[in-house]
Amino acid sequence: MFIAELIGVFIVALIIVYTYYKYVLFNYWRKRDIFYIEPVVPIGNFGALITKKVSIGEFFHDLYVKYKEHRAFGIYGFFKPNLIITDPDLIRIVLTKEFKKFHDRGIFCNEKIDPMTGNLFILPGKKWRNLRVKLTPTFTSGKIKQMFAILKMCGDEFARNLESVTQTGDLIEIKDWFRRYTTDIIMSVAFGVKSNCIKEGDNEFQYWGKKIFEIHPFWITLSTFMPQIMNFFSIPFYKRSVTDFFIKTFRENMEYRQSHNIIKHDFMNLLIQLMEKGYVESDDMKDINNSSNMSRLTLLEAIAQAFVFFAAGFETSSTTATFCSYELAQHQDIQDKVRNEIDEILKNHDELTYNAVNEMTYLHKVINETMRKYPPVPVLNRICTEEINLPTTNIHIPKDMFISIPVLGLHRDPLIYPDPDKFDPERFNEDKIPTRHPYTYLPFGEGPRICIGSRFGYMQTKIGLINLLSKFKFELDPRTMVPLTYDRDSFILAPKEGVYLTIKPR
Repeated sequence: MFIAELIGVFIVALIIVYTYYKYVLFNYWRKRDIFYIEPVVPIGNFGALITKKVSIGEFFHDLYVKYKEHRAFGIYGFFKPNLIITDPDLIRIVLTKEFKKFHDRGIFCNEKIDPMTGNLFILPGKKWRNLRVKLTPTFTSGKIKQMFAILKMCGDEFARNLESVTQTGDLIEIKDWFRRYTTDIIMSVAFGVKSNCIKEGDNEFQYWGKKIFEIHPFWITLSTFMPQIMNFFSIPFYKRSVTDFFIKTFRENMEYRQSHNIIKHDFMNLLIQLMEKGYVESDDMKDINNSSNMSRLTLLEAIAQAFVFFAAGFETSSTTATFCSYELAQHQDIQDKVRNEIDEILKNHDELTYNAVNEMTYLHKVINETMRKYPPVPVLNRICTEEINLPTTNIHIPKDMFISIPVLGLHRDPLIYPDPDKFDPERFNEDKIPTRHPYTYLPFGEGPRICIGSRFGYMQTKIGLINLLSKFKFELDPRTMVPLTYDRDSFILAPKEGVYLTIKPR
């Protein structure tokens, strides 16, 4: 009898919860007469993400393809309304014109629970703005030029080790090699560590780098749409073991530099300047006095910036270089054309220099087309910080409304990029770019929160590809899947399987 009553109470409770979701929580878009996709109790529209049927990029791409004609439409992330914006003019309003009302990403950020979330990518409001001002001088072309020697050294080592492998006749899994290459660069630049990943392969630095991205889509979704739950239960986004490793690595190397008075031209040195002085010495040593009253970074704040520089830099650049190699291996004519450009410019400069890299305009187009077809960050997120009527629509956006922009959808739209599955660097010819809306190409985002490290990302990707193309010819091995599928566990657009190349010295 008691069990029957318990079951009855449970059923009634379920009916009440279902009714509340269906007719109260899931009534937001219907009540405002805004087109929306019918949600499922209790996860809203995110079932395919949570069950890992598709990657995050593919999920938002598919929504874009089906419903882009609405310009903006509603879905639900769990019980929270989420506005998807597909129209480039509306995207410009959110990212740039009305930036002051959409300046935050709205994802989990709690420096006490998880110190690594206190980084430039995630921080909201004034904290973000103050930190952006401090860090902007660290990514000037002058500062990157100073770091060029480190990038070149890693590129040379990348080529030497690849050459030794080709002599054995073994296949090259290029995704792993590019990950090792970018890990070596950023561990050196951001943490002052020679990680030796190129030479050793799967060592501790590779291990912890991979651990950063081992986050189930459920936690990614939770941190994005219900960060309050993570705050309430003190749940960190990054595993504590990951945080502890990067704190220990940064602190030890910083203390070693300070005790031995070692100064290097790298990102870690610039972070130490921000900790000690509150500003970064400018390239021409001017305007220092105007900046000297700025507050200094704490140790944990500095580590959080080194951490996000590593997390954002090593994976996005390595996947871009991987996708690029994958396409070039299938298009020998494009591979030959970019190789000829590299050969000619290296001959003119006698060696690989910063200026030589910047003269390789066709290589730049090849990388842009790679990021067009495979944007590393396939969806952009913003949260409304001040209510607004979205111009040219009937949509009123209240404070705290979550906004998503499906970058992969835009980049694969045949009305914007004809024959979007075709790999065609000529799309980025000088006469072609002005014919497209500027907010239809967003590999680094846009507006005041555009990626601060884009110059560095281009440079390390280019150097890796230059070393591959100038010394080797390569083809796709039959073991590589065509087309590639995407890793459903990653919020970066990354290939799931290996990308195997048959590489021969020239």
